[in-house]
Amino acid sequence: MKDIINCLNTRYAVKKFDPTKKVSKENLDKILESFKLTASSFNLQPWGIVVVENQEIKDKLFEYSYYQEQIKDCSHLLVLCRKTDLSEKLVYNLINTLVEKSWMERNNFEWYENMMRWFLSRLDDGRKISWAEKQVYIALWNLLTACACLEIDSCPMEGFDKKKYDEILNLKEKWLSSVLVLPIGYRAEDDKHAKIPKFRYNLDDLVEKI
Repeated sequence: MKDIINCLNTRYAVKKFDPTKKVSKENLDKILESFKLTASSFNLQPWGIVVVENQEIKDKLFEYSYYQEQIKDCSHLLVLCRKTDLSEKLVYNLINTLVEKSWMERNNFEWYENMMRWFLSRLDDGRKISWAEKQVYIALWNLLTACACLEIDSCPMEGFDKKKYDEILNLKEKWLSSVLVLPIGYRAEDDKHAKIPKFRYNLDDLVEKI
């Protein structure tokens, strides 16, 4: 695995994938593990991910992605979702899992549970959705970095019809709602964007040390 700065310097938003090249199961598992290990607010993990490998489904989603070629030509299409049930059930499930995995009594987590319930109680439905979607964006960056370190290409995308995605992938039945899509695979040799120099502002323009 390469140095992380070198990894990030070589990644870019791929515009053209080679449809003949596929991500191995081993590497896909590592990418999904990076999703699992992502930090989230209170560790509530209000997300899910759908991995689309079926070419017929990718072709169907292509129409509802403004005909962006990456959707149908990628090796795997990762659909990053937020949970639709953002009630106190999130807290209940987390605490139950902590009790089960830590072998500690539930009352040891009482302060933590009360803090999370108080946090969620202060948010209306719109703010809960905004909060959950921000967590998904944190997960996106973990996925981008993992892909870069594994020398797998990717292209984060917001341009798609969320309602159609939710319908085609039956996300409502899974208590999920799509937020972002991330096609992954390997760049085509004739993707001209691979040769475009990466532009970023200098650190001096971005960082202020106090």
